[in-house]
Amino acid sequence: MVRIGVVGAGVIAAEHFKHIEANEQAEFVAVCDIVSELAEAAARRYGAVPYTRVDDMLDKERLDALFLCVPPFVHGEIEETAARKGIHLLVEKPVGLHMDEVRRKAAVISEAGILAGTGYCLRYMETVQRARQYLEGKEIGMVRAYRFGGMPPAFWWIDHAKSGGQLVEQTTHNVDLMLYLAGPVRKVSADMALLLHRDIPGITTPDAASVNLVFASGALGHIDTGFLPQPEDRSSLEIMGRDFRVTIKGTTLAIVEPGRRTIWQGKSDFYKQQDDAFIQAVATGDRSLILAPYEDAAYTLEVTLAANESAQTGLPVMII
Repeated sequence: MVRIGVVGAGVIAAEHFKHIEANEQAEFVAVCDIVSELAEAAARRYGAVPYTRVDDMLDKERLDALFLCVPPFVHGEIEETAARKGIHLLVEKPVGLHMDEVRRKAAVISEAGILAGTGYCLRYMETVQRARQYLEGKEIGMVRAYRFGGMPPAFWWIDHAKSGGQLVEQTTHNVDLMLYLAGPVRKVSADMALLLHRDIPGITTPDAASVNLVFASGALGHIDTGFLPQPEDRSSLEIMGRDFRVTIKGTTLAIVEPGRRTIWQGKSDFYKQQDDAFIQAVATGDRSLILAPYEDAAYTLEVTLAANESAQTGLPVMII
């Protein structure tokens, strides 16, 4: 059995709780949250031990793996402490807000030799894997994406210094898919503005962003995002090359070629697939089961932070 602890007992943690409980290879041992009521409620429901201090949990419990489900500004040294104890990690996105800190964490994780997955769950979608297989070896000319949704209720989310903004904290999923399917980028330029939510007290993060990318392959990319007032959430990714167009919208994949259109509708629970794959990886030591390793998540963060920098300075940012 893989003995698992979870740090954080909020909305995203609850998604992991149910998959850990349902996995026959896993034992939900402990849960930690600074809000004692949340930790205790989760502990009662799943038969775990509640904590309000991470260090206490890591000292007292024998854990094989730790799920880290806290806002990006409160990671502290949780990853380093767990890694040095030989505890494998699944870290929710984004993995941080500052590249120097994330690089330090990555170095400790690498030195410890532990498995470290991250919460880029969309990589586990069947349609994304089909798209990746289809695109292998093909030359890409342009990548276009957008994501528009509402403003999360978390009190800290509107503080740019705590969330990094929508591109870093939410639309990071969409940027990650662009990188996963089209490869690394070498230049990022962006414009961002706070327009339709200026009346919200304390808000400091832009509600609209437009980002241009130049991929290492030479392909051009663009993504628009915002938490503008809309009747519904919308998200799409389109990849174009010679005589083909790949579109991912929700869980649907469409591949259009001359005289032919192929559509797949994904049916799987990609959150569950992600958690099951991580637990299986810990149980067997098979790193290949983890589709979004920590180093990939760090790179996705670097691209989104580069967009923030470009929007602030008005200059493009080169990524080496």
